[in-house]
Amino acid sequence: MTLRAVVKGVGHYLPERVVPNSEFEKTLDTTDEWIRSRSGIERRHFAGEHETTASMATAAATAALEQAGVAVDDVDAIILATSTADFTFPSAATMVQAQLGMTRGFAFDVQAVCAGFIYALSNANALILSGQARRVLVIGAETFSRIMDWTDRSTCVLFGDGAGAVLLEAEQGEGTPQDRGVLSVDLHSDGRHRDLLYVDGGASTGTTGYLRMQGNQVFRHAVEKLASTATTAMEQAGVSAGDVDWIVPHQANIRIIQGTAKKMNIPMDRVVVTVQDHGNTSAASIPLALSVGVARGQIKPGDLIVTEAIGGGLAWGAVVLRW
Repeated sequence: MTLRAVVKGVGHYLPERVVPNSEFEKTLDTTDEWIRSRSGIERRHFAGEHETTASMATAAATAALEQAGVAVDDVDAIILATSTADFTFPSAATMVQAQLGMTRGFAFDVQAVCAGFIYALSNANALILSGQARRVLVIGAETFSRIMDWTDRSTCVLFGDGAGAVLLEAEQGEGTPQDRGVLSVDLHSDGRHRDLLYVDGGASTGTTGYLRMQGNQVFRHAVEKLASTATTAMEQAGVSAGDVDWIVPHQANIRIIQGTAKKMNIPMDRVVVTVQDHGNTSAASIPLALSVGVARGQIKPGDLIVTEAIGGGLAWGAVVLRW
Protein backbone atom coordinates (compact mmCIF):
# COMPACT_ATOMS: atom_id res chain seq x y z
CA MET A 1 0.00 0.00 0.00
CA THR A 2 1.15 3.53 -0.83
CA LEU A 3 -0.07 6.73 0.75
CA ARG A 4 -1.43 9.27 -1.76
CA ALA A 5 -2.59 12.88 -1.52
CA VAL A 6 -6.02 12.77 -3.20
CA VAL A 7 -8.12 15.73 -4.36
CA LYS A 8 -11.44 15.65 -2.52
CA GLY A 9 -12.83 19.03 -3.45
CA VAL A 10 -12.13 22.04 -5.68
CA GLY A 11 -13.49 25.57 -5.85
CA HIS A 12 -12.78 29.03 -7.20
CA TYR A 13 -13.68 32.68 -6.89
CA LEU A 14 -13.62 35.46 -9.47
CA PRO A 15 -14.22 39.15 -8.76
CA GLU A 16 -17.47 40.63 -10.04
CA ARG A 17 -15.77 43.22 -12.22
CA VAL A 18 -15.12 41.89 -15.72
CA VAL A 19 -12.72 43.93 -17.86
CA PRO A 20 -12.91 43.32 -21.63
CA ASN A 21 -9.99 44.15 -23.90
CA SER A 22 -11.91 47.10 -25.29
CA GLU A 23 -11.55 48.91 -21.97
CA PHE A 24 -7.80 49.27 -22.55
CA GLU A 25 -8.39 50.97 -25.90
CA LYS A 26 -9.47 54.08 -23.99
CA THR A 27 -6.10 54.65 -22.31
CA LEU A 28 -3.48 52.69 -24.27
CA ASP A 29 -2.26 52.39 -27.85
CA THR A 30 -3.75 48.93 -28.21
CA THR A 31 -6.78 47.11 -29.60
CA ASP A 32 -8.87 44.09 -28.77
CA GLU A 33 -7.47 42.35 -31.86
CA TRP A 34 -3.85 43.11 -30.86
CA ILE A 35 -4.35 41.62 -27.38
CA ARG A 36 -6.24 38.56 -28.63
CA SER A 37 -3.75 37.76 -31.38
CA ARG A 38 -0.74 37.89 -29.06
CA SER A 39 -2.17 36.32 -25.92
CA GLY A 40 -5.55 34.72 -26.57
CA ILE A 41 -7.00 36.88 -23.78
CA GLU A 42 -10.45 38.40 -24.32
CA ARG A 43 -11.35 39.53 -20.81
CA ARG A 44 -10.19 39.30 -17.20
CA HIS A 45 -11.52 40.02 -13.70
CA PHE A 46 -10.22 42.81 -11.44
CA ALA A 47 -10.72 42.86 -7.69
CA GLY A 48 -13.01 45.53 -6.31
CA GLU A 49 -12.15 47.89 -3.49
CA HIS A 50 -13.23 45.45 -0.79
CA GLU A 51 -11.87 42.29 -2.44
CA THR A 52 -8.42 41.15 -1.32
CA THR A 53 -6.14 38.21 -1.96
CA ALA A 54 -7.14 36.72 1.39
CA SER A 55 -10.88 37.27 0.94
CA MET A 56 -10.85 35.69 -2.53
CA ALA A 57 -8.75 32.78 -1.23
CA THR A 58 -11.23 32.26 1.58
CA ALA A 59 -14.14 32.14 -0.86
CA ALA A 60 -12.37 29.59 -3.06
CA ALA A 61 -11.38 27.49 -0.05
CA THR A 62 -14.96 27.54 1.25
CA ALA A 63 -16.22 26.26 -2.11
CA ALA A 64 -13.63 23.44 -2.10
CA LEU A 65 -14.59 22.42 1.44
CA GLU A 66 -18.28 22.42 0.54
CA GLN A 67 -17.68 20.25 -2.51
CA ALA A 68 -15.63 17.82 -0.42
CA GLY A 69 -18.18 17.80 2.40
CA VAL A 70 -15.41 18.49 4.92
CA ALA A 71 -15.68 20.81 7.92
CA VAL A 72 -12.96 23.41 8.40
CA ASP A 73 -12.11 21.92 11.81
CA ASP A 74 -11.06 18.73 10.02
CA VAL A 75 -8.38 20.56 8.00
CA ASP A 76 -4.81 20.29 9.29
CA ALA A 77 -3.03 22.88 7.15
CA ILE A 78 -3.48 25.68 4.64
CA ILE A 79 -0.86 26.45 2.00
CA LEU A 80 -1.53 29.61 0.01
CA ALA A 81 0.45 30.35 -3.14
CA THR A 82 0.56 34.07 -3.89
CA SER A 83 2.87 36.89 -4.93
CA THR A 84 0.34 39.54 -3.91
CA ALA A 85 -0.30 38.94 -0.22
CA ASP A 86 -2.31 41.70 1.43
CA PHE A 87 0.56 42.55 3.79
CA THR A 88 4.30 41.87 3.93
CA PHE A 89 3.34 39.86 7.02
CA PRO A 90 1.46 38.09 8.46
CA SER A 91 0.98 35.53 5.73
CA ALA A 92 -2.22 35.66 3.72
CA ALA A 93 -2.71 32.00 4.66
CA THR A 94 -3.11 32.84 8.34
CA MET A 95 -5.65 35.49 7.39
CA VAL A 96 -7.58 32.85 5.45
CA GLN A 97 -7.30 30.54 8.45
CA ALA A 98 -8.96 33.21 10.61
CA GLN A 99 -11.64 34.04 8.04
CA LEU A 100 -12.54 30.35 7.73
CA GLY A 101 -12.84 30.08 11.53
CA MET A 102 -10.09 27.46 11.64
CA THR A 103 -8.53 27.43 15.12
CA ARG A 104 -6.26 24.40 14.80
CA GLY A 105 -3.44 23.28 12.53
CA PHE A 106 -1.12 25.69 10.69
CA ALA A 107 -1.02 27.95 7.65
CA PHE A 108 1.71 29.50 5.51
CA ASP A 109 2.33 31.17 2.16
CA VAL A 110 4.43 29.93 -0.76
CA GLN A 111 5.92 32.45 -3.21
CA ALA A 112 6.97 31.10 -6.60
CA VAL A 113 4.96 33.56 -8.72
CA CYS A 114 3.10 31.79 -11.56
CA ALA A 115 4.59 28.43 -10.52
CA GLY A 116 3.34 28.98 -6.97
CA PHE A 117 0.46 26.52 -7.06
CA ILE A 118 2.73 23.73 -8.32
CA TYR A 119 5.14 24.46 -5.45
CA ALA A 120 2.29 24.62 -2.94
CA LEU A 121 0.85 21.33 -4.22
CA SER A 122 4.29 19.74 -3.85
CA ASN A 123 4.54 20.98 -0.26
CA ALA A 124 1.07 19.70 0.58
CA ASN A 125 1.87 16.32 -0.95
CA ALA A 126 5.05 16.10 1.13
CA LEU A 127 3.20 17.01 4.34
CA ILE A 128 0.66 14.26 3.70
CA LEU A 129 3.23 11.61 2.74
CA SER A 130 5.32 12.43 5.83
CA GLY A 131 2.30 12.11 8.12
CA GLN A 132 2.43 15.73 9.30
CA ALA A 133 -1.04 16.42 7.92
CA ARG A 134 -4.01 14.39 6.76
CA ARG A 135 -6.02 17.12 5.05
CA VAL A 136 -4.47 20.19 3.41
CA LEU A 137 -6.14 23.11 1.68
CA VAL A 138 -3.98 24.26 -1.25
CA ILE A 139 -4.94 27.67 -2.57
CA GLY A 140 -3.70 30.00 -5.30
CA ALA A 141 -4.89 33.61 -5.06
CA GLU A 142 -3.71 36.84 -6.66
CA THR A 143 -4.58 40.53 -7.06
CA PHE A 144 -2.11 41.34 -9.82
CA SER A 145 -4.20 44.35 -10.86
CA ARG A 146 -2.63 46.13 -7.89
CA ILE A 147 0.96 45.77 -9.14
CA MET A 148 0.39 46.76 -12.77
CA ASP A 149 1.99 49.70 -14.56
CA TRP A 150 -1.06 50.95 -16.45
CA THR A 151 1.12 52.76 -19.00
CA ASP A 152 2.87 49.55 -20.08
CA ARG A 153 0.67 47.98 -22.74
CA SER A 154 2.91 44.92 -22.99
CA THR A 155 2.09 43.76 -19.44
CA CYS A 156 -1.00 45.41 -18.00
CA VAL A 157 -3.37 43.80 -20.51
CA LEU A 158 -2.21 40.27 -19.64
CA PHE A 159 -3.06 39.81 -15.97
CA GLY A 160 -6.18 39.31 -13.90
CA ASP A 161 -7.31 38.56 -10.35
CA GLY A 162 -8.92 35.50 -8.82
CA ALA A 163 -8.50 32.45 -6.61
CA GLY A 164 -8.75 28.68 -6.80
CA ALA A 165 -8.42 25.95 -4.18
CA VAL A 166 -8.22 22.19 -3.81
CA LEU A 167 -8.58 20.06 -0.71
CA LEU A 168 -6.11 17.17 -0.51
CA GLU A 169 -6.66 14.20 1.77
CA ALA A 170 -4.47 11.22 2.65
CA GLU A 171 -5.70 7.97 1.13
CA GLN A 172 -4.16 4.55 0.63
CA GLY A 173 -3.36 3.48 -2.90
CA GLU A 174 -1.81 0.42 -4.53
CA GLY A 175 1.38 2.17 -5.58
CA THR A 176 0.52 2.08 -9.29
CA PRO A 177 -0.27 4.80 -11.86
CA GLN A 178 -3.92 3.84 -11.47
CA ASP A 179 -4.01 5.30 -7.95
CA ARG A 180 -5.98 8.46 -7.36
CA GLY A 181 -3.99 11.44 -6.11
CA VAL A 182 -0.61 12.99 -6.74
CA LEU A 183 1.59 10.52 -8.63
CA SER A 184 4.71 12.64 -9.21
CA VAL A 185 6.19 16.11 -8.81
CA ASP A 186 9.04 17.81 -10.69
CA LEU A 187 10.35 21.22 -9.55
CA HIS A 188 13.06 23.57 -10.86
CA SER A 189 14.34 27.13 -10.53
CA ASP A 190 17.16 29.22 -11.99
CA GLY A 191 17.82 32.55 -10.31
CA ARG A 192 20.10 33.71 -13.12
CA HIS A 193 16.98 34.71 -15.05
CA ARG A 194 15.57 37.07 -12.41
CA ASP A 195 15.48 40.08 -14.73
CA LEU A 196 13.12 38.40 -17.19
CA LEU A 197 10.11 38.72 -14.87
CA TYR A 198 10.07 40.62 -11.57
CA VAL A 199 8.46 43.39 -9.53
CA ASP A 200 10.69 46.44 -9.05
CA GLY A 201 9.66 47.06 -5.43
CA GLY A 202 9.92 45.56 -1.96
CA ALA A 203 11.82 46.03 1.28
CA SER A 204 14.92 47.18 -0.60
CA THR A 205 13.08 50.08 -2.24
CA GLY A 206 10.36 50.91 0.28
CA THR A 207 7.76 50.74 -2.51
CA THR A 208 5.26 48.15 -3.72
CA GLY A 209 6.67 48.38 -7.23
CA TYR A 210 5.33 47.31 -10.60
CA LEU A 211 5.59 44.12 -12.62
CA ARG A 212 8.31 44.15 -15.30
CA MET A 213 8.65 41.48 -17.96
CA GLN A 214 10.74 40.70 -21.02
CA GLY A 215 7.93 38.88 -22.78
CA ASN A 216 9.87 37.44 -25.71
CA GLN A 217 12.53 35.97 -23.43
CA VAL A 218 9.96 34.49 -21.07
CA PHE A 219 8.18 32.90 -24.04
CA ARG A 220 11.45 31.39 -25.26
CA HIS A 221 12.09 29.72 -21.91
CA ALA A 222 8.47 28.77 -21.25
CA VAL A 223 7.68 26.24 -23.99
CA GLU A 224 10.93 24.31 -23.65
CA LYS A 225 10.94 24.23 -19.85
CA LEU A 226 7.23 23.42 -19.48
CA ALA A 227 7.35 20.52 -21.95
CA SER A 228 10.53 19.20 -20.32
CA THR A 229 9.25 19.30 -16.74
CA ALA A 230 5.91 17.75 -17.74
CA THR A 231 7.69 14.93 -19.59
CA THR A 232 9.93 14.27 -16.59
CA ALA A 233 6.94 14.18 -14.24
CA MET A 234 5.14 11.73 -16.53
CA GLU A 235 8.19 9.47 -16.66
CA GLN A 236 8.41 9.53 -12.86
CA ALA A 237 4.72 8.61 -12.62
CA GLY A 238 5.11 5.78 -15.12
CA VAL A 239 2.68 7.22 -17.65
CA SER A 240 2.94 8.44 -21.25
CA ALA A 241 1.29 11.19 -23.29
CA GLY A 242 -1.26 8.69 -24.58
CA ASP A 243 -2.44 8.01 -21.01
CA VAL A 244 -3.15 11.67 -20.25
CA ASP A 245 -6.78 12.77 -20.21
CA TRP A 246 -6.13 16.47 -19.59
CA ILE A 247 -3.29 18.93 -19.58
CA VAL A 248 -4.18 21.76 -17.18
CA PRO A 249 -1.44 24.34 -17.82
CA HIS A 250 -0.68 27.68 -16.29
CA GLN A 251 -2.91 30.05 -18.24
CA ALA A 252 -0.41 32.74 -19.30
CA ASN A 253 -0.65 32.92 -23.06
CA ILE A 254 -2.47 30.78 -25.62
CA ARG A 255 0.64 30.55 -27.80
CA ILE A 256 2.66 29.13 -24.90
CA ILE A 257 -0.14 26.67 -24.14
CA GLN A 258 -0.35 25.57 -27.79
CA GLY A 259 3.43 25.35 -28.17
CA THR A 260 3.82 23.24 -25.04
CA ALA A 261 1.00 20.86 -26.03
CA LYS A 262 2.52 20.42 -29.49
CA LYS A 263 5.95 19.67 -28.02
CA MET A 264 4.31 17.07 -25.73
CA ASN A 265 2.36 15.53 -28.65
CA ILE A 266 -0.96 16.19 -26.95
CA PRO A 267 -3.85 17.64 -29.02
CA MET A 268 -5.48 20.87 -27.90
CA ASP A 269 -8.82 19.13 -27.38
CA ARG A 270 -7.21 17.51 -24.32
CA VAL A 271 -6.07 20.84 -22.86
CA VAL A 272 -8.19 22.83 -20.41
CA VAL A 273 -8.05 26.46 -21.58
CA THR A 274 -9.43 29.40 -19.58
CA VAL A 275 -6.95 32.16 -20.46
CA GLN A 276 -9.51 33.84 -22.74
CA ASP A 277 -11.79 34.54 -19.77
CA HIS A 278 -9.35 35.08 -16.88
CA GLY A 279 -6.08 36.33 -18.34
CA ASN A 280 -2.95 35.38 -16.42
CA THR A 281 -3.91 35.01 -12.76
CA SER A 282 -0.44 33.79 -11.75
CA ALA A 283 -0.60 31.30 -8.84
CA ALA A 284 -4.41 31.23 -9.07
CA SER A 285 -4.29 30.14 -12.71
CA ILE A 286 -4.08 26.35 -12.35
CA PRO A 287 -6.57 25.84 -9.50
CA LEU A 288 -8.98 28.18 -11.30
CA ALA A 289 -8.64 26.09 -14.45
CA LEU A 290 -9.08 22.85 -12.49
CA SER A 291 -12.26 24.14 -10.86
CA VAL A 292 -13.66 25.47 -14.14
CA GLY A 293 -12.71 22.19 -15.86
CA VAL A 294 -14.73 20.26 -13.28
CA ALA A 295 -17.65 22.68 -13.54
CA ARG A 296 -17.67 22.33 -17.35
CA GLY A 297 -17.80 18.55 -17.04
CA GLN A 298 -14.38 18.13 -18.67
CA ILE A 299 -12.48 16.74 -15.66
CA LYS A 300 -14.03 13.63 -14.17
CA PRO A 301 -13.05 11.21 -11.37
CA GLY A 302 -10.29 8.86 -12.53
CA ASP A 303 -8.92 11.24 -15.18
CA LEU A 304 -5.14 11.49 -15.45
CA ILE A 305 -4.04 15.12 -15.32
CA VAL A 306 -0.72 16.81 -16.02
CA THR A 307 -0.40 20.36 -14.77
CA GLU A 308 2.63 22.61 -15.29
CA ALA A 309 3.67 26.23 -14.79
CA ILE A 310 6.56 28.66 -15.08
CA GLY A 311 6.97 32.02 -13.39
CA GLY A 312 9.41 34.62 -12.17
CA GLY A 313 12.59 33.33 -10.63
CA LEU A 314 12.62 31.63 -13.02
CA ALA A 315 10.71 28.88 -11.22
CA TRP A 316 8.88 26.05 -12.96
CA GLY A 317 7.55 22.57 -12.40
CA ALA A 318 4.88 19.97 -13.07
CA VAL A 319 2.58 17.62 -11.18
CA VAL A 320 0.94 14.44 -12.43
CA LEU A 321 -2.18 13.41 -10.57
CA ARG A 322 -5.22 11.23 -11.01
CA TRP A 323 -8.48 13.00 -10.21
